Amino acid sequence: MVIRRRRSIFDLMREYMEEIEDLADEMFERLMERPSWDVGSQSLEPLCDVLVRSDRVIVTADLPKVDPDSIRISGISDDMIEITARMRVKVNFEDLGVTHRRGEFTCFSCRVPLPVPVDISKAKASFKRGILEVILPRKMGYEIRVE
Repeated sequence: MVIRRRRSIFDLMREYMEEIEDLADEMFERLMERPSWDVGSQSLEPLCDVLVRSDRVIVTADLPKVDPDSIRISGISDDMIEITARMRVKVNFEDLGVTHRRGEFTCFSCRVPLPVPVDISKAKASFKRGILEVILPRKMGYEIRVE
């Protein structure tokens, strides 16, 4: 005869609390803020917004003081794009109101994750008054798996 020891309610509560703490730590690491600059590559991360519509995805990026000829938009995958652009003037931390750091920036660079797959080959972009707008048609005809 096998004797099974019943776990106490306190053991169960401790296990649940440990699981909740692990999940909270993981979520905190994912959501933890990171700096929007990279001093090594002298780049700033622009403010970006992604709007999803039924037929297209619209990405807008704030790129002040940018040379329009230097803007490059490349598709990393069907659900991520990379935007890079050189600035006309160099910006340093003092210009941004930060006095305890040193460094200057010459470009903008960011990777924008897209929530749905898009067809990058049919993308259109426009740049007006420091705002870049990229219109990407959604990829249609992909299969949805049912589990």
